[in-house]
Amino acid sequence: MMNLADIKHINFIGIGGIGMSALARYFHSLGIQVSGYDKTPSALTKELEAEGMTVHYEDDWSKAPKDVQAVVFTPAIPATHSELSWYKENGYPVLKRSDVLQIISEHAFNICVAGTHGKTTISTMTAHILRDTGYGCNAFLGGIASNYDTNFWSHSRNCCVIEADEYDRSFLKLSPDVAVISAMDPDHLDIYGTAEEMEEAYIQFVGKIRSGGVLISKKGLKRENNLIANNPITGLTYHREDASADVYAKNLRIEKGAYVYDLVYRGMELKELVLNVGGLHNVENSVAAMAVALWLQINPEKIRKAVASFRGVKRRFEYIVKDEEVVMIDDYAHHPEELRWLIMSVKDLYPDRECVVVFQPHLFTRTRDLADGFAEVLDLADEVMLLPIYPARELPLEGVSSEMIRERMKKAKVSVLDKEGVVSRVKGLGFRDKVLVTAGAGDIDRMLVKLKDAIS
Repeated sequence: MMNLADIKHINFIGIGGIGMSALARYFHSLGIQVSGYDKTPSALTKELEAEGMTVHYEDDWSKAPKDVQAVVFTPAIPATHSELSWYKENGYPVLKRSDVLQIISEHAFNICVAGTHGKTTISTMTAHILRDTGYGCNAFLGGIASNYDTNFWSHSRNCCVIEADEYDRSFLKLSPDVAVISAMDPDHLDIYGTAEEMEEAYIQFVGKIRSGGVLISKKGLKRENNLIANNPITGLTYHREDASADVYAKNLRIEKGAYVYDLVYRGMELKELVLNVGGLHNVENSVAAMAVALWLQINPEKIRKAVASFRGVKRRFEYIVKDEEVVMIDDYAHHPEELRWLIMSVKDLYPDRECVVVFQPHLFTRTRDLADGFAEVLDLADEVMLLPIYPARELPLEGVSSEMIRERMKKAKVSVLDKEGVVSRVKGLGFRDKVLVTAGAGDIDRMLVKLKDAIS
């Protein structure tokens, strides 16, 4: 396995990915030369270049740096990629992103946050609390923390907050001391085959928790009793409002656009907390993050201050426009349960407005496997515009398209449109009595400026 001390130059294939860029920033912070390839320039790759990393955008093995001691790639890169093939054929150490996180986590105290959804916000909020309270941590995040405009930061304390990705069973390479599981809904069935097999992977993940560690899991998870069976660790459950959980919120209300509530942690109460981030699901995410901080025995009043100052994660219930007349919210939601929380939260905050959703399905396999769930949840909206499926790492599957979702929907007004068609449709709608919601994990975020102009 790679020895970090031997690396002077490291190259990332797919450096613009959210997880890859966090690792690139980690090595750059150590004074190691960092270079990389990505398919297209983005705001993130431009930031990496501005920070001193070298990025190129043409798949040409002759342009790939040859003086590197390690090459890191993301599973989103196709096996036919010429640079990746060249490095493998010429004997370079070639590692997945998960392999590098494994090496980093082997010699640190680790807080690993897993779950089909919620993990980005929980890990970001946890890392923010640790940073804001002075506890300190290294953060490897799957989103851009709005407080710091980055997905990575470092600290002298040898503590890591890591977003634990279930895709490709990557999280099984980590060494958690504190593990959080927010959800175990079926996803990535192209990898796992069945929901039961995916659940088994989460049970294996819990088995990786070091002796003396703790599992903090959402109350009511399927196979909850199996998670810590025959495992010498502490188990805590959390929930937004279920008083049978070890940690939960109560007296929840909305005041001046913020959520105000009390936190109960194993009988102890922390009263009048203020969360300035939208979405009821984020109240529950905050309960999980505070459970971690209280387990670490961080001062409760410092936790209170940190929660109040948390500004969220970009593309997680992010307000693009928010005034008395026009509201536009963007979210990374790409799973039915994430969409459910998103739409329900919008309806809760804006009960007198229509909810108009522009959704870009992500992956052909996910659309095929979860089409019924997407249709059921999107029917909670008043109008839905479906973009074509964003393929990411996949090739098209015969018969699989956004039409699969449209034809299953029964209540909401729904259409399947290309990007220009969506902008045109949005321009034709009056938004003083509506909320526009954009959702998806593909490139829908590149439409935000045009859509913002369209509703203004």
